[in-house]
Amino acid sequence: MANMIMRFPGGLPKALTLSYDDGVEQDERLVEITNKYGIKGTFNLNSGAFAKEGTTYEPGTIHRRMSLSKLKEVYSKSSWEIAAHAYTHAALVGLPSNIATDEISRDRKELEEVFGTFVRGFAYPYGAYDDASVQILKNCGICYARTVNSTHDFRIPTDWLRLHATCHHADPQLMDLAKRFVEAKNSWSPMLFYLWGHSYEFEEKDNWDVIEKFCEYVSGRDDIWYATNIEVYDYCKAFSDLIFNTDMTMCKNPSAIDVWFTYGDKDVHVKAGEIVEI
Repeated sequence: MANMIMRFPGGLPKALTLSYDDGVEQDERLVEITNKYGIKGTFNLNSGAFAKEGTTYEPGTIHRRMSLSKLKEVYSKSSWEIAAHAYTHAALVGLPSNIATDEISRDRKELEEVFGTFVRGFAYPYGAYDDASVQILKNCGICYARTVNSTHDFRIPTDWLRLHATCHHADPQLMDLAKRFVEAKNSWSPMLFYLWGHSYEFEEKDNWDVIEKFCEYVSGRDDIWYATNIEVYDYCKAFSDLIFNTDMTMCKNPSAIDVWFTYGDKDVHVKAGEIVEI
């Protein structure tokens, strides 16, 4: 039996996505930088913690949440996904199940209403999660949830509700990992670089050059798909839902997403809703 390897849209072997939390003023500069280099990702927001309209901050305040009108203005300039981060940024672990459920479902509902979108992703506040919180996320219709753990590799997640990133942007291995990712050739498995952080950290550390350098280095590659978190999830789900006959000569794609893979020495493209011979 030949090996079958998932490929990303267009048959690409790699994907890259970012994930940034809290909806802070520094996201505006992050959007400018990522737009410049064609990088995409996901903003994880707390709809119960938006700043009041007209809020001003004391000089030197680093963590400056945006008001809803400012959030809409800033994010309208990007093609990033909007995801949940708990209504009040409460850690889910230890909360009574009804309160944890409200933190998730209320955040999701309000974000969907104000941004006019589907909210299916989540980032754990403080990185805190357990089996109970994972089950609550499932019950609330959340598809994936990011932790604060680093893998330092590029594996495709197997547990999307315990989604570990490749690394945080402050990781001393960041550019070494980026180099490994960019220079990898003829991979026998699909590769995903997942970077996370908070944009206010760049102002706090006075190191905006970190994300600028990273984006510049990884951008414009013809073997990388630049995507949001939910785009990566949906694509991987579509691949996993492919249907094959018993001798692997036919493939059916029941999803609404075109899927690519290699099977032995064959490159296969299965359009949404179609059946192909392999």
